[in-house]
Amino acid sequence: MTAKQKTAPELRLNALTKALGEGTRQQIWKMLNGLHGAEIAQLLASLPPAERQVAWSLVSSENEGEVLLHVNDEVRSSLIRQMEPSELVVAVEQMDVDDLADILTDLPEVVKQQVLRSMDEQNRQRLEAVLSYPEDSAGGLMNTDTVTVRADVTLELVHRYLQLLGKLPDMTDKLIVVNRFDQYLGTLPLSTLLTSDPGLTVSEVMDHEIEPVPATASSTEVANLFEKRDLVSAPVVDENNKLLGRITIDDVVDVIRDEADHSLMSMAGLDENKDMFAPVITSAKNRGVWLGTNLLTVLLAVYALGFFKEVLDKEVALAILMPIPASMGGIAGTQTLTLVIRGLALGQIAKSNARWLVLKEIAISVLNGVVWALLVAAIAIVGFGQWRIGLFIGLALLINLLCASVVGFFIPFGMKKLGIDPAIAGSVVVTTITDIVGYVSFLGMAALFLF
Repeated sequence: MTAKQKTAPELRLNALTKALGEGTRQQIWKMLNGLHGAEIAQLLASLPPAERQVAWSLVSSENEGEVLLHVNDEVRSSLIRQMEPSELVVAVEQMDVDDLADILTDLPEVVKQQVLRSMDEQNRQRLEAVLSYPEDSAGGLMNTDTVTVRADVTLELVHRYLQLLGKLPDMTDKLIVVNRFDQYLGTLPLSTLLTSDPGLTVSEVMDHEIEPVPATASSTEVANLFEKRDLVSAPVVDENNKLLGRITIDDVVDVIRDEADHSLMSMAGLDENKDMFAPVITSAKNRGVWLGTNLLTVLLAVYALGFFKEVLDKEVALAILMPIPASMGGIAGTQTLTLVIRGLALGQIAKSNARWLVLKEIAISVLNGVVWALLVAAIAIVGFGQWRIGLFIGLALLINLLCASVVGFFIPFGMKKLGIDPAIAGSVVVTTITDIVGYVSFLGMAALFLF
């Protein structure tokens, strides 16, 4: 890959690694502190521990809070351990309330107490409001820094009010209209405020179509809402329709990225919050749990094969062909599983359409099963000269593809009821079941009819 083909993050990482190797601290300082906090965070997360420690010591105090916010949990913990309590307080005390809520639990207790004491009563109450909701909910995502107006005032008065404020919170595309009890009524887009007759009241031009987001809504629901409605921001309310805060598009982008990371890493049993450059022993322990789980599932399949030892000893062709139904069933099951997990995440599957979808998956498995069963049976007959073996493997493949579609469809629902993330364990369960069904159906028919 040429320099022109390399991405900006790759070029920055190569340049930083080279500077660290040469020990040019002044160059490293300029290189790091000329970047946005999120870009510094990406670089630090891409460095081995020793180099990361050096680079972190050269990040200016103005950037430290932003960097801590954008690194994952494990990297953040390693960076915090390098900092003095007073340095930590300076780094986080200027954060927005919603950002502070994201990292507060990672701070040492002495720092946490000092930060809380330094906050005024209003911000402390705002922080408590955010912390009272789960991190992956609308309440946990929201920012309490909102600009509200009353419906009975004129646009001219609103305009003067904004001039007095001098600065609007980031990502403010609309003002939120509330009554005297802070209950949500609607929104006043800034574009409407700037282009309408100043003598009109807010109630005459306000937008009633933007529905507020319940504070208990999941982060996935919030992301779907922003995508469907092309929102930049949305108000968040409690069960009494009282305004609590707002969610902005930058928060939603973080949610989408985190969910993508989670989906990708979970398929391999890994945690997206783990440090890529963690010590070997630590990483080995984390991965060992997943390997042990897979070993148990493989042993189940081996145990099933043990019942057919005599059959395999008598006919070598069976041992050669038996991985085919199991392997193809595993692929088919994983395809259905992935489709269903995605559908559940996007809210596209419910009781009303689940029956139609499962029948569709069964129909697909029958069609593919017949086509591939005929092909595999023909190959077996030609290769081994035994039509019965061809018949058995064709039937086993059809049976296993049918099983794969049903198992792949229903396992995510069962796991969700048990509180298990199907993205983490679903593929292991599906492949285990299809392996066993593939072996037992093929070898079982051979045992019954060949010997």
